[in-house]
Amino acid sequence: NLKIAAIIPVKTFSNAKTRLQLPTEKVEELCKIMLEEILQTISMSPKIEKIILVTKEEKAIEIGEKFNVITIIDQKEEGVNQAVSLADEYLLKNNFNASIVFPQDIPYIKTQDIDFMLKYQMHPNFVIIIPSRKFDGTNALARMPIDLMKTHYDDDSYRKHMTTAKEHTLNVAMVFVKRIMLDIDDQEDLKILLEQNEKPELVEKIKKILN
Repeated sequence: NLKIAAIIPVKTFSNAKTRLQLPTEKVEELCKIMLEEILQTISMSPKIEKIILVTKEEKAIEIGEKFNVITIIDQKEEGVNQAVSLADEYLLKNNFNASIVFPQDIPYIKTQDIDFMLKYQMHPNFVIIIPSRKFDGTNALARMPIDLMKTHYDDDSYRKHMTTAKEHTLNVAMVFVKRIMLDIDDQEDLKILLEQNEKPELVEKIKKILN
């Protein structure tokens, strides 16, 4: 049976989400709610053995404790790629077979979405990529083995991940999962989140923060 971990890099809340143009305390509240939602969802997936949280944000560490995650303190906070490589090191030492990197801002993810995306793993080496709604970012990246390839987050990462993956394995799947493709970066994303109302309780919480 494959040992699969989820990796979630979390930036310090007060430095996150500048494009939302919201006051810091609202951004922090939003980050907290989104992280809690995604941890809740992933921790219910039978496919995921462990969640690795890479962060130095106190509030994130506290939330993580509720879900029994393994926290790696990202003291330098030099970006997502650096954070993922810290998690990779841990997973290699602890005999994990595969990992899936998720951002913390995809609150509509459902547990069945994880099963759906993992239907595509049939080989000892594979990469599965779920792009962002705007096809610029990567909203889920599964890699087996753990060190199959380095990650290329930040600048047009979706295309870079596709290209790099194809250099390392023939088994590259691009999967579209609408709920995972919606990441919350700007006001337009928030609007879509509220309109689609996939998770009514979550939407209520978010509306409360925004008002």
